[in-house]
Amino acid sequence: MAKRKEENFSSPKNAKRPRQEELEDFDKDGDEDECKGTTLTAAEVGIIESIHLKNFMCHSMLGPFKFGSNVNFVVGNNGSWSAVVRSRLNATSASQVQAILLFQPCGKSAVLTALIVGLGGRAVATNRGSSLKGFVKDGQNSADISITLRNRGDDAFKASVYGNSILIQQHISIDGSRSYKLKSATGSVVSTRKEELIAILDHFNIQFFMKATQLEQMKEDYSYIMETKERTKEQIHQGEERLTELKRQCVEKEERFQSIAGLSTMKTNLESLKHEMAWAVVNEIEKQLNAIRDNIKIGEDRAARLDRKMEEQQVRLNEAEQKYKDIQDKLEKISEETNARAPECMALKADVVAKKRAYNEAEVLYNRSLNEYKALKKDDEQLCKRIEELKKSTDQSLEPERLERQKKISWLKERVKAFQNQENSVNQEIEQFQQAIEKDKEEHGKIKREELDVKHALSYNQRQLKELKDSKTDRLKRFGPNVPALLEAIDDAYRQGHFTYKPVGPLGACIHLRDPELALAIESCLKGLLQAYCCHNHADERVLQALMKRFYLPGTSRPPIIVSEFRNEIYDVRHRAAYHPDFPTVLTALEIDNAVVANSLIDMRGIETVLLIKNNSVARAVMQSQKPPKNCREAFTADGDQVFAGRYYSSENTRPKFLSRDVDSEISDLENEVENKTAQILNLQQHLSALEKDIKHNEELLKRCQLHYKELKMKIRKNISEIRELENIEEHQSVDIATLEDEAQENKSKMKMVEEHMEQQKENMEHLKSLKIEAENKYDAIKFKINQLSELADPLKDELNLADSEVDNQKRGKRHYEEKQKEHLDTLNKKKRELDMKEKELEEKMSQARQICPERIEVEKSASILDKEINRLRQKIQAEHASHGDREEIMRQYQEARETYLDLDSKVRTLKKFIKLLGEIMEHRFKTYQQFRSFRQKNKPNLYYYINLFQMQCLTLRCKLYFDNLLSQRAYCGKMNFDHKNETLSISVQPGEGNKAAFSDMRALSGGERSFSTVCFILSLWSIAESPFRCLDEFDVYMDMVNRRIAMDLILKMADSQRFRQFILLTPQSMSSLPSSKLIRILRMSDPERGQTTLPFRPVTQEEDDDQR
Repeated sequence: MAKRKEENFSSPKNAKRPRQEELEDFDKDGDEDECKGTTLTAAEVGIIESIHLKNFMCHSMLGPFKFGSNVNFVVGNNGSWSAVVRSRLNATSASQVQAILLFQPCGKSAVLTALIVGLGGRAVATNRGSSLKGFVKDGQNSADISITLRNRGDDAFKASVYGNSILIQQHISIDGSRSYKLKSATGSVVSTRKEELIAILDHFNIQFFMKATQLEQMKEDYSYIMETKERTKEQIHQGEERLTELKRQCVEKEERFQSIAGLSTMKTNLESLKHEMAWAVVNEIEKQLNAIRDNIKIGEDRAARLDRKMEEQQVRLNEAEQKYKDIQDKLEKISEETNARAPECMALKADVVAKKRAYNEAEVLYNRSLNEYKALKKDDEQLCKRIEELKKSTDQSLEPERLERQKKISWLKERVKAFQNQENSVNQEIEQFQQAIEKDKEEHGKIKREELDVKHALSYNQRQLKELKDSKTDRLKRFGPNVPALLEAIDDAYRQGHFTYKPVGPLGACIHLRDPELALAIESCLKGLLQAYCCHNHADERVLQALMKRFYLPGTSRPPIIVSEFRNEIYDVRHRAAYHPDFPTVLTALEIDNAVVANSLIDMRGIETVLLIKNNSVARAVMQSQKPPKNCREAFTADGDQVFAGRYYSSENTRPKFLSRDVDSEISDLENEVENKTAQILNLQQHLSALEKDIKHNEELLKRCQLHYKELKMKIRKNISEIRELENIEEHQSVDIATLEDEAQENKSKMKMVEEHMEQQKENMEHLKSLKIEAENKYDAIKFKINQLSELADPLKDELNLADSEVDNQKRGKRHYEEKQKEHLDTLNKKKRELDMKEKELEEKMSQARQICPERIEVEKSASILDKEINRLRQKIQAEHASHGDREEIMRQYQEARETYLDLDSKVRTLKKFIKLLGEIMEHRFKTYQQFRSFRQKNKPNLYYYINLFQMQCLTLRCKLYFDNLLSQRAYCGKMNFDHKNETLSISVQPGEGNKAAFSDMRALSGGERSFSTVCFILSLWSIAESPFRCLDEFDVYMDMVNRRIAMDLILKMADSQRFRQFILLTPQSMSSLPSSKLIRILRMSDPERGQTTLPFRPVTQEEDDDQR
């Protein structure tokens, strides 16, 4: 329900006021005069802007009528009415008749009837007919009604859909049916449903023939009583402020009256102010000049600092380039030295092989001579023994013994042969077992190394899995378990004012990927920068270092800190960024909201020059098979591989650690990988255990074979020795001992020769051994040096890459300072040009000031204040000139201001009384509520009765007050008795003050008195009723000129106090005596057509009544 908007003075706080742009459009077709010259309070929603009728009642085309926003008089001659009865016989009953009412209505009644019907009212509610089809012009098939309602301001109904107005079109067919079209201000159809129309009427609180007291709204009004009280208090406060302003105006008018004599003094003061104004302008320009000079000095100091920074940057660039050159020279020197030692290494290796071969051959010869010497020595011992035996033996009968020896020798030889065969077989088994053991040990070592690698990978994956699981609850834990606590400490320190600017980091948490497939590539590019932090200056860096000491133990790695001045804008790198139509750079592949993060990555890594190419072969083709794209220094693949123009480095990582988005998928993959690696370790351990068992088993078999081999060797040697002994034993026969002695002597000579040869071979073997050892030492030494050079080259390569990056960073830093210097010098030159212009302007202003006032004066006020004082004084002088000699006019203005002040003061006091009365009513209601509190628990439904009763009493009181106040305009007295129980209202009026008799019944009054009392009654009801517009038909028909004039003044006064409501008054009077006002509009109707003369009336049935709803 819409809240009441009644006000008692001209500028209420809560009255709807149109905006300036709305006032410019307000009723362009006829209401423009209402908005010119002054800002008027006008209704924004619910009032009728226009109405247009077609084939309605007796009118073929009526309108469109455009109503004003406040008072509208619809005037014109009345139509002719006559009643006749004619009979119409039908086929079945000749006795039935139908009453026909013949009439000739004017447009005034048609307009009022069309308003009711067009806004959804029933035909019987118009008192003009019982069915809608009776409103169709005779001879036509349908009638059309178009009504435009205003829809502006904060209370507009669906303002975004309908706009500033709502057009309601109703089409009535000859059969009595009707249809609706609800259109927006642009003419587009929004709805055709009656429910939408009902919603609009409810929103605007438009109702027809409501009960005067609006009892159905009392429940809702009760909830707004306290709000109305507070609003009225605010109005009182506003009125008191207005009183202060009016009092000030009164004083001002009085001062004007008294200030005519001081006109010459004001002119003198005006000239003095002009002098001050001239030199005040000079002062302000001098202040501006001083400020510009200070800015130029600051700018020159900053330019000098930038020059120093550029020199320092150039020094760092030279140092970085020199470092790069030194590392490159070292690498080239190591490479040259390695290449120079390669032929020597190969020659020494060949020499070692040759000397090993010579030593082995000499060793074989020595062993052969040694064996020969041992055999000769054994033969010598046997010869000596034989000679001794021959010398002692004299027995010649040993033939059987000899045969026995021969037989035993044959048996021993066969046995030796069998042992030798077994020896060869066992030797083959030994070799097989040795090969098997060596192979198993080699495989065991390989699997052991593989097991260690898998264990290391498992440990790494388990740590990464734990970090990922922790990061599910806190993404920052990806960058380290201490990061959340560190960031919280940074926030605390920043709140305590320890930082100039709050550090930003970790940088990996401040960037987002546009393409998740490039996560590993970007991580491989940025590496440790993802965990870095940015500080505005070195003081902030020291504070951050102190905080990090609390969370990172000594000796452990800490996140890097980048010190760079914070800027709000990202560097413009378009002129130096790499470009390829198919592949992004790291900068374009990232979404970076923080300019500090983007600038730090540009400074430290040059992300605008690094391309991202998913396919490895395509990356090689782009970077190595052809000229790399412009400004492109390197590229990274989706596998994390780094590609330069002449080099390619594979990535050690297989998955991203910090930038992966799908944490659950990463956790699942890692869990599967941990499970697979655990199973792999178990399989490897089982394999190792099996290999160890095989090795142990083969070693046992090898030992057995070796023992067996030794036993066979001993048996062979023993049998051969036994054979030789048996062969050397011969029968005692007469042998030539001298021959044996010669043979023994010859054997001794051979032994001596072999011994001498053996000594020579031993010396040669020792010599070759020393040569072999020497060659091996030389080869090992040069090989060691080559390995050392290789080990030195690997870190130098990494240093070379870092130095290359550092050179690029320093170059970018230099370009950055050059751009800043150029930009700063441009600004500085602009300031200097501005200084020159200001100096010229100062000379001109000083010249003008000397012309106005030759001597310079000290001025304390600013030029703007002096300008306002001059304008105010000029206006005052002009006003005095205009009013000079017209003291009566000044006095009249003063009296008007005083009367306005007193009138408003009276209204404020009235409002205060109303507030007091409302407070007493609310206090009485609270006491009543306390009395019925216990009763409510027993019979809760009766509570609403007492609430309604209280609300009805409030409305009754208001209505009575308005009624008494309106009757007093003609010195009438009256009473209104409300019987809420029986729902009746009785009114009694006593005209004139002289008659103190009892109040007269309304029937005892004259026609004019009754009409005047009725108008007062209607206005009283209007004061407590809610509706954006009010219509009243022929209210002054029976009034005389005096009553008509008073009634008209009352209506116009109420309309003036309620400019936010619309009044449509229908009268046959000419209204020519009305005062001229922008709030009043008179619509004159032409005489009606004489075509249609009848409208059928008959009692409406329930079915028809339902159809019209």
